[in-house]
Amino acid sequence: MSKITSEKGSDLHHQILNFCSHLAGAAEVTAVILLDNNPSSAHREKSTLEVVAVIRDFQPRLLSYIKSIGGKTLILFTVDHWVFDRDVDRGFLGEALASILIFPYTALKGKEYLHTQEIILKKRLILELSANLAAGFPELSYIMYIKPQYFMYEAMLNRVRVFPPLAYGMPNLMCSKINRRETEAVLRGYNEALDQLAREEKIIRSDGYVLIPEKMVKESQNPKVRFVNISKSAPRTLFTTLFGLFPQLLNFFSQNTDARLNFQRLTQKKENNMTRHFIDPQKYVYVPTSEGLVSLADKLSITAFAQKILVNGENAAVKFERVGGVLNDVYLIRARSNGAEKKALVKRFKEWSGFKWFPLTLWAAGARAFSVLGSTRLEKECAISERLRREGFNVPKILHVNHSERLVFMEYIEGENLSSAIKRIAAADGKEETMNDLRQITRVGETMAQVHSRNVALGDTKPENVITSANGEIYLLDFEQASHGGDKAWDVAEFLYYSGHYLPPLSSNSKAEAIAKAFVSGYLSAGGDIDTVRKAGTPKYTRVFSVFTLPSVVLAMSNVCKKAEKVNVKTW
Repeated sequence: MSKITSEKGSDLHHQILNFCSHLAGAAEVTAVILLDNNPSSAHREKSTLEVVAVIRDFQPRLLSYIKSIGGKTLILFTVDHWVFDRDVDRGFLGEALASILIFPYTALKGKEYLHTQEIILKKRLILELSANLAAGFPELSYIMYIKPQYFMYEAMLNRVRVFPPLAYGMPNLMCSKINRRETEAVLRGYNEALDQLAREEKIIRSDGYVLIPEKMVKESQNPKVRFVNISKSAPRTLFTTLFGLFPQLLNFFSQNTDARLNFQRLTQKKENNMTRHFIDPQKYVYVPTSEGLVSLADKLSITAFAQKILVNGENAAVKFERVGGVLNDVYLIRARSNGAEKKALVKRFKEWSGFKWFPLTLWAAGARAFSVLGSTRLEKECAISERLRREGFNVPKILHVNHSERLVFMEYIEGENLSSAIKRIAAADGKEETMNDLRQITRVGETMAQVHSRNVALGDTKPENVITSANGEIYLLDFEQASHGGDKAWDVAEFLYYSGHYLPPLSSNSKAEAIAKAFVSGYLSAGGDIDTVRKAGTPKYTRVFSVFTLPSVVLAMSNVCKKAEKVNVKTW
């Protein structure tokens, strides 16, 4: 973002240009850049100025100089044109010099050239940051909405993370009190870069937001791609520190007397303390809910949610009731206002420490890998739930999300848990008594096949995660182990074999077969893949559930799966 000020024709600028020409000798000076990362402060208030001069065919390729000009200390980096271009295009020096184009700068020479290089750099950074988002939020990134400000603040903050003293040179740029005019000026280059990327179909722009293409989301999951993205931070750290250390400290110390005494203690502070007043870039990353977009930086508490969203700010009596949860905390929120009661569920995703998740991993070893981190499970819950809701499936609406506290607020569904229907089947004396419940299981099979047709695996398909509402609609719950792609055979296997553990020891295997046939019938009639059903009958899955389901029941159900082609899809 080039900035031409009234000082352009000043003696100071002329002296800088003359000094650069002297150093270049017969070589051509392509551009001269004066860093201005604190736009609110005039140059005359700075005792140290940082300048980069790009010189064609400069030998040696890179040099630094210190000179006193007009009572100010000038830190000058002279760099060969070829080296600078490659630092912009591919991070040849870890963007140690190209990073000057991320911050506000004054083009003393070569304005058009610098603008072109700025857009090239910002296009690359946008793609890298988008890929990092997709890698960090593999499920949510499919539905994320990103404001252009995210790329601006994240690019700056990444440099501060690499070299914390930078924080003291850009207080106005990174704080919430930044002047709007300054923000718009910095954003201009990002918006131009985004427009070009949209025309190249590398990102998607929609109503002022940026969307990550599905192709990029899938590519970012490739371990090789993730390794390449992570490895880019190493040269950036090395070169930024080497090139930035001396001028930044000189400028910092020359203007902050007290800071000299406290610098050693200051550098030992954690990054989050040093940047706590900075704008959180994730403030500009949003995920959709049934109530609208919610920022990843949102920190709405449970009580505030009840007052703000559940009862729309009205005075209300709010009660919290624990309704279950071993691996998570789940509460029912009841808010009564003007004689009417509104309900919502809130789930807090706890971190699974070793003693909690190790038995699960041991139990499903070789058949299923569980998502352990609370933030990952929350992401899956929100992303898959919203995806299915948009596709027309009956799922509880996500009302709000607090990512920092790992809270998800969702619609409370009144209805009967499917395990009740299976228990009635287990207790029934004759087939006629079970027909309605078996038809319900058939509908669940149909629903699961339709979900699988969207390339979504649910991950946790216990009967407890299916609710039949008062009007007879089938609702799916609990998506914290769900994913795009994923193991669909596990979904089939878990539903069937977990259902089987409700059957009493003395019950005939005919009930196990009836449940399996009802489900498989519905699954296949709705277009489910027969190979998925067959796979669910293999030892890879049956051995997992034989721990708590009778072997004879597991065998009866697995035989139905193996012979899925013989199941009459019109039976139920």
